[in-house]
Amino acid sequence: MLSIAVIGDGTIGTAMTDAARRAGAPVVAAEEADVVVEAVPERLDVKRAVLRRAHEVSRPGAVLVTTTTALRVADLAAGCGRPSRLVGLHLPEPGSATVEIVVPGDAPPEVRGVVRELTDALGFTAVALEDRPGLVSGALQLGYLNAAVRMVEEGYASCESVDLAMALGCGLPRGPFAQLDLIGLDTARDTLAALYERTGDPLFRPAPTLSRLVADGRLGRKSGGGFRTEPSHGTGEAGAGHAGNGVRRVGVVGSGTMATGIAEVCVRAGHPVDLAARTREKAAAARAAILRSMDRAVRRGRLDPGDRDAAAARLTVHEKLTGVAGCDAVIEAVVEDAAVKRRIFAELDALCPDATMLATTTSSLSVLDCAAGTGRADRVVGLHFFNPAPVMRLVELATTAHTAHEVAATAEAFCHGLGKRAVRCGDRTGFIVNALLLPYLNRAARLLGSGYADAERIDTVMRDGCGYPMGPLRLLDTIGLDVSVAILASLRDSFGDEDLAPAPALRDLVAAGRLGRKTGAGFHAYERP
Repeated sequence: MLSIAVIGDGTIGTAMTDAARRAGAPVVAAEEADVVVEAVPERLDVKRAVLRRAHEVSRPGAVLVTTTTALRVADLAAGCGRPSRLVGLHLPEPGSATVEIVVPGDAPPEVRGVVRELTDALGFTAVALEDRPGLVSGALQLGYLNAAVRMVEEGYASCESVDLAMALGCGLPRGPFAQLDLIGLDTARDTLAALYERTGDPLFRPAPTLSRLVADGRLGRKSGGGFRTEPSHGTGEAGAGHAGNGVRRVGVVGSGTMATGIAEVCVRAGHPVDLAARTREKAAAARAAILRSMDRAVRRGRLDPGDRDAAAARLTVHEKLTGVAGCDAVIEAVVEDAAVKRRIFAELDALCPDATMLATTTSSLSVLDCAAGTGRADRVVGLHFFNPAPVMRLVELATTAHTAHEVAATAEAFCHGLGKRAVRCGDRTGFIVNALLLPYLNRAARLLGSGYADAERIDTVMRDGCGYPMGPLRLLDTIGLDVSVAILASLRDSFGDEDLAPAPALRDLVAAGRLGRKTGAGFHAYERP
């Protein structure tokens, strides 16, 4: 088995040493090693000096490995003394089983053989990439992490709220601030600075808070303090239904997937629910969809048959909006069209008692704009449920400058009673999750369009390398490419940032009618639904 030397005792260096020891590989001094791994800070002068010294002390046949993210392997090879025997091996996350590999074009066959032997011995799945700053994981993940820091710097949300929203709303193993603490704030800051220097992309300009915390010695887990400790997501168990939150009877406006999902959540939590659809047929179809969903939950052992029957008895469907007139809270879940939503809110304002709380499920429009047709802006909130609503635990609770404090408190208690975690945020396009998630997904589509890596490699690196539940391009297919384009266009219009414009690869697929899973083809191919 290959003998390995690791230079660097930071997070990645420790992870490489641990991987070698788990595999039973001899971990030796550089003078004795078949492979010498450089894992020092992401600074060109530091890495060059370490690699030069490794060349001087190691055996002539030894292969040098750099763990760089932001620097080109070719830039490091120029001064290392054995450029054709220097390869890049980037571990996207400590403990990852997937690595990004860069092998120079002039590498001799025995070097390529050593790389294969090394990755096989350490149990790594290797994704071969061209030599480019950021590779896949750095280009996508670090921009997202930096954007999260800037969101908090702007005062829009707290670190805790952002972490909770991204972990629960996207199924990530941890939120961005817990991730930064794990990586090391100095490592993240240095890598971002190197990427910014080499690409000029403002996305990579390190957020000032990163530099401030590093200067204070708060480097994350390794120093005992960073942005925060690992968040506790709690149990999220359902409370006593309508008890204690002032909301008993709930109205739901709409008949689509989100509307039926929210109605199901509410009846299962003990609320009588009135669902209003546009026609008798749509109302009947909505009821049937809810009953089918609860039947599936019974078959899977997630719902008792008696509880299903009781929940079904609490559901009433209507073909007119007047059906929700007597509710304590009405949740609008119709098409993401501001004019349609304003019209519905104006009708609800005329129908419902003054005390009724009105909520919109929008994720890309202004809550205040939706409420413009009412005379009760103080009683309007955004409740952005995630799909599928019966499964996803997160609700983004968006309040406007006019929302009364007691109404926000009622909405939060109502969400808790449904078994959801409500994360408060302001009335801004995209709220927390879409404002961070969609730009990351869009960058993945741009990366694909650049020809740097194919869809399978991009998805594999982010799923298996970074621990995300799904690769970005497959996630776009799941959301729907047309939906994603609409959200990105709304973000661009709201923030005035052309970098948020939908990537050409996205627009082209939508124009071709390839909208993702629902049409059987998007970035990937699927069996037709």
